[in-house]
Amino acid sequence: MSPERHQWFMPLVFVGGLVFGFGLAFSHMARPEVVLSFLQFSDFGLLFVMFGAATVTGIAFAVMPRLGVRAPLTGDRYERRLKSFDRNVLIGGSIFGLGWGLSGICPGAAYASLGIGNVSILWAIGGMFAGAYLQGALRSNEMASDTATTSVD
Repeated sequence: MSPERHQWFMPLVFVGGLVFGFGLAFSHMARPEVVLSFLQFSDFGLLFVMFGAATVTGIAFAVMPRLGVRAPLTGDRYERRLKSFDRNVLIGGSIFGLGWGLSGICPGAAYASLGIGNVSILWAIGGMFAGAYLQGALRSNEMASDTATTSVD
């Protein structure tokens, strides 16, 4: 644990995850059938859940940097970190969306779905881990080849 982090950082992250998972389960957003109904434009409940989350996040991102305070648990400044829209974002987002559509669940809701007894979601979770490992391995190979090319020049 970083010396700047407050001692309650990890326990509060855990509790936040529990609250998030409970909220997903309570609103039935951890059920793949509900997510697939949203993606097929027949049930818009997920849209309202996502809109509510985006509204709270948007307000926090707009207000917190202007207050000039630091995050209470990490000591970090509140700031926006923008990622440029490039080929990797487009391809990664497309793969993520395809996986979301095929499994009917996004990564956060997958764990909540497991918590409500949906054992078959383990296939999707296994796929997420395999995809993340594969992407990490490919990126490591790219970085190693870039380093080797740079050192030869």
